[in-house]
Amino acid sequence: MANIKETLLSTLRNGKEVLADITSTRRNANDITVERGRVDSTINQLHPHRLDLVVQSIEPATKDAKVIRLASANGYLPPFEAGQYINVYVEIDGVLTSRPYSLSSSPRQRAYYEITVQRVKNGFVSNYLLDNLKVGDRLSAKSPHGVFHYNPVFHQHKIVMLAGGSGVTPFLSMTREILEAGLDREVVLMYGFRSTELAIAHNEFVEFDKNYKNFTYVPVISEPQQGWKGKIGFLDRNLIKEVVGDTDNCTFYVCGPEVMNEFCLKELHEMGIPTKRIRRELFGTRQDIWNEAGWPEGLTGKEVFNLKVGDIVVPAVSGESLLTALERNKLRVNVCCRSGECSLCRVKLVSGKVFTARGALMRFADEKFGYIHSCKTFPVSDVEIIL
Repeated sequence: MANIKETLLSTLRNGKEVLADITSTRRNANDITVERGRVDSTINQLHPHRLDLVVQSIEPATKDAKVIRLASANGYLPPFEAGQYINVYVEIDGVLTSRPYSLSSSPRQRAYYEITVQRVKNGFVSNYLLDNLKVGDRLSAKSPHGVFHYNPVFHQHKIVMLAGGSGVTPFLSMTREILEAGLDREVVLMYGFRSTELAIAHNEFVEFDKNYKNFTYVPVISEPQQGWKGKIGFLDRNLIKEVVGDTDNCTFYVCGPEVMNEFCLKELHEMGIPTKRIRRELFGTRQDIWNEAGWPEGLTGKEVFNLKVGDIVVPAVSGESLLTALERNKLRVNVCCRSGECSLCRVKLVSGKVFTARGALMRFADEKFGYIHSCKTFPVSDVEIIL
């Protein structure tokens, strides 16, 4: 018996021919019902919503940092681009929170991921991981995210990497892939740090510089020890020009603390480098947000305001982001980058005033309808939001 669709088709011009084609297709074509669910399965392999990880090893990287090797608890890790990060979830004293960590291992192998965690003064997650994590522990994370990676269509053959502190970790992944896979790229890494004992992978970069003609490593120390013979100071325009030479055919990558990031961006612009040839990765928001330009006069960062979410009212410190206040009070928000780029943590501002830190990449629609990035906004009055 014909169904309604076929009955309607039969009334149209050439309807009988169409029905004949449908009958022939059913008889001779593959049964597409066996493909049901295959698209979702393929996507989940390449970009699963959540990763179940087990700690395989923990090794010292510096006196304040450790390399944590993570294997899959179910035998599979998705591919990633060198320079991307995973967002690692932890529960500390009943507070479920997360932090993004760049993958420092090469994407050419996926038996494990490696992240390098550096201790942060008064750090909530970093200090917990460094002091409590053990081999065999389980962690949950989002699959690799981020756009801080090489794009062969838009980026130049010569890459100049400007790193500060733990901001060198995505460059470690990039460098390992380029050199160990024999990719046709020229790399200059300028790495600023306070002292060699705080420099992540310093010896590995020195060896790369010795053994690969297409890799140049320039460590720059701001607080040199006695006997240091290398570069001293900061990654300023004079040093960049001295090391790089002709900058017309270079793509610049900048990664490190916000103060260093902003400094390098200013220096590159003073050199005439166009924004389209500069790629930046921010590690969160500066901890002394009250020292950022535009911060309301008279506020110290220690004021406590009321944060209203529906019928719930919780305390929020002016010097901490709304996201931190929500997490401290066990109000969960979807989050990934924590740097104002991914927009997953956005909430709607109903009333009150907030300070928005630099680096929040707001969509036009979000600005128009009153949405804010909770990771980059700080309460400067009593605030009401909608999650």
